[in-house]
Formats: sequence, structure tokens, C-alpha cells
Amino acid sequence: MSVHSHVAELRKKHEHLSQTIEMEARSPASDPLHLTELKRQKLRLKEEIHRLDHD
Repeated sequence: MSVHSHVAELRKKHEHLSQTIEMEARSPASDPLHLTELKRQKLRLKEEIHRLDHD
């Protein structure tokens, strides 16, 4: 897998997490711990994308 395609996959996962976080945040029964974990995952993806784009 090339770096470009790997970054593209990471961006897709990042966008999917964004949508999931949005839906979770709007839900009255959302679990704050789960929401925090999703946000951490999203941040890790963002950092990985940034690292790969700037190498």
C-alpha cells in the first residue's frame, strides 16, 4: 500500500469518526467515556495523517 492510499484510508476513518462523534454527542443517552475514546481515536488518526503528509 502506498503512503498516499494509506493516508486516504486514514482520512476516511477520520471522517467516519467525526460523523460518529456528532451522532453520539446529539444522543441523550450518550456515554461520555465512549465519546472521549472516540475523540482520542480521531486525534490519533489526525496526528498520523499529519505525520505521513509531512514526511
